[in-house]
Amino acid sequence: MDMEIFKKLGFSDKLAKIYLALLSLGPSSVRNLAENCELNRGTTYDSLKWLQEKGLVNYYQKDTKQFFVAEDPEKLQTLVKVQQVELSEASQKLEKTVPELQALYNKGGERPVARYYERKEICQILEDVLTTCENSPSTDAQGKSENLYRIYSAVGIREYLYDNFSTFSDARIGKNIAVKVIAIGEGGELRGLDERKWLKAENANPTYIIIYPGKTAYISLDAKKEPIGVVIENEGVFETQKIIFDNLWEKL
Repeated sequence: MDMEIFKKLGFSDKLAKIYLALLSLGPSSVRNLAENCELNRGTTYDSLKWLQEKGLVNYYQKDTKQFFVAEDPEKLQTLVKVQQVELSEASQKLEKTVPELQALYNKGGERPVARYYERKEICQILEDVLTTCENSPSTDAQGKSENLYRIYSAVGIREYLYDNFSTFSDARIGKNIAVKVIAIGEGGELRGLDERKWLKAENANPTYIIIYPGKTAYISLDAKKEPIGVVIENEGVFETQKIIFDNLWEKL
């Protein structure tokens, strides 16, 4: 018998065991059921109570003892129908509740959310940059929409960044996403839809910073010289970093 069907109906392994035992044994006392299923009486009684609430088990009194008996298995179909109705009602209520939850979620944007990435996951940050810029463009100082992100490019990090996403620049250009780069140290090249300025730095080990709509990504090397990243999702942090970047950009 496929026991998975019982799990989908909300049965635990013990509940299914007791229910099937009742079907096989017929009217049984708690003691007999517990012994047959190798369970303690407390667990057996609690399970019988759950089965009663679902309409799958009944009981009768004989002398001073209670005997439990399974209802016709057709009752399982009734249980499914009841669950379908409950799910439908829950779905309708959820439609009304989701906007309230969404409002709480958006309000939570006032509190920074940080996500951490190891070396093999760094490409996920790059993918998020493209997706976010494409779907949620930011605005410039005049309030105009801009399909643009900003970077502080660190020479020590650059070589690791695109390991698992070598076609990133092509994908960026294909989505018509521009980038402004302040390169810390020498190196770097123009690929299209990009502008680059340089800051002099000697013997520095700066963090690679990507500033994109609503988010700021920081990528650096750990003690083992492995790249690690953290993305902070917060509109205030993003706006602050954007202002600092744009002011520095104008002075270079």
